[in-house]
Amino acid sequence: MTRLFLILVICISTPLWAAEWATKPGDVPLNQQELDALAGQTFTFYDDGQSRYSTGGAYSYTYSETNGGGTAFGTYRIAEDGSVCVDYRNGLSRCDLYVRSGDRLILINEKGERYPVRPD
Repeated sequence: MTRLFLILVICISTPLWAAEWATKPGDVPLNQQELDALAGQTFTFYDDGQSRYSTGGAYSYTYSETNGGGTAFGTYRIAEDGSVCVDYRNGLSRCDLYVRSGDRLILINEKGERYPVRPD
């Protein structure tokens, strides 16, 4: 019973960033300088949703009108593996990895789904 408990504690305490990301050949994760420069940036995706990274760690995601509109608020932090983790006010959290693939910036979520960011 003690062993089972220890295994469960280890599994629960393993950080999300320990998972492997579903990158493709040619994907280059953002470097530390690029991650540090997230503050003040807004990324617009092809569905018109927008991720806003504010100075001080505030974060918001505004859904496109097609996806019901509305905004989810939270805070973001950079994990040790370079992923961007968001803790939402509603208690949910997620981590995403931004990569450059050729001249495109792409968000990869924990499920391996890829969402390209529209160029400015």
